[in-house]
Amino acid sequence: MDSSPAPSSLPATAAGTSAEQPWPLRLLSENLKKYIERAPQAWIEGQLIEYKVIRGNAWMTLRDLDEDYSLPVIAWRNVAATLEGTVQQGSRVVACVKPSFYTKTGRLSMIVSAMRPVGIGDLLARVENLRRALDAEGLLDPSLKQPLPLLPHRIGLITGKDSDAQKDVIRNTLLRWPAAQFEVREVAVQGAHAPREVMAALADLDAHPEVDVIVIARGGGALEEVILPFSDEALVRAVAAAQTPVVSAIGHEADRPVLDDVADLRASTPTDAAKRIVPDAALELAGITDARLRLAAGVERLVRHEAQRLEALRTRPVMAQPERLVSDRAEDVQRLVDRSRTALASALTREADVVGHLRARVRSLSPQHTLDRGYAVVQHAGEVIRRADQVNAGDALDILVAAGRIGATTTDTHTPESTSAEDHT
Repeated sequence: MDSSPAPSSLPATAAGTSAEQPWPLRLLSENLKKYIERAPQAWIEGQLIEYKVIRGNAWMTLRDLDEDYSLPVIAWRNVAATLEGTVQQGSRVVACVKPSFYTKTGRLSMIVSAMRPVGIGDLLARVENLRRALDAEGLLDPSLKQPLPLLPHRIGLITGKDSDAQKDVIRNTLLRWPAAQFEVREVAVQGAHAPREVMAALADLDAHPEVDVIVIARGGGALEEVILPFSDEALVRAVAAAQTPVVSAIGHEADRPVLDDVADLRASTPTDAAKRIVPDAALELAGITDARLRLAAGVERLVRHEAQRLEALRTRPVMAQPERLVSDRAEDVQRLVDRSRTALASALTREADVVGHLRARVRSLSPQHTLDRGYAVVQHAGEVIRRADQVNAGDALDILVAAGRIGATTTDTHTPESTSAEDHT
């Protein structure tokens, strides 16, 4: 006889259950089934690492392309029949899945309703979409490219372990510049883990104080092995943000990974990268030798030219008879002295004549000159007498003559009527 509680007495939700009022297992399973199967279908992408067909049903396992996650999925026979010949173990696929919960066993399954492989065309389209998006952000702007150092102190190299690309870069670099030094980081250069390992090596070398340039190198290979890992968005953004110049040396000419666009320099092959990152020591030595020869020839020309100038200076008259420079200047000085003396004498003579003329004019205008001619100045009581009626008979007079004075007394005065003081002035 069933002793379980009646459904009406059971808690309505899982939160309402307790040790005294538990849910029957079937109720939990049924509720889980209802809850899980309300989830919508979802398209997912991954790598098919397991593929088995049992009784017409396909039992598969998908792994994430970047992280270490995996998920078992099931395609029932009607869907599995469409997958034969289109997908296989190792394929990169997209699948439409929906969760399903089997109440009898409590098993959660992901049921595949559609699956198709991701073709190379789809992958390249994604790469181009990423390229356009980065270009719109300005990350592909040539002005952001950093110049490579003329002679790097140490070269960072990110490449596959013991790969031909690593050997090519190191061998050709040392052939060009034997003193070159490397800081090598060996990583996976294909597969799901490649972008993450390359990013870690890039961050390590970018922080290295002696690394002046970083080369990411990989040899040729299948299109999806070369293009896809080096078109990972996280990786190319890390390269764009690196403080150290980065050289992309991915050996694939048909298509270019996005890494080529964001790197500071693109080399077509690892060998080409070696030619770009260091100068050719033989060419540099030849250039130095040529420069030394040209410098020596230039010095010889300069010395020869200056010797000719010195010889020309020595043959000049002033150098043959240097005293002439002094004697010519002495003659010039004497000539100027004579001219100065002549000019001064002439000036003195002219000014003496001027002074003489002025003296004669002054003397001719002097009262003394008038007295010397026989005239006299008559004064009475300190006043010059100009008219006779200025004095009376008996007045004392003071007469100034050319030489001395005469005292006199007026005896008589006479003033002509026909003349006036104005007529004598």
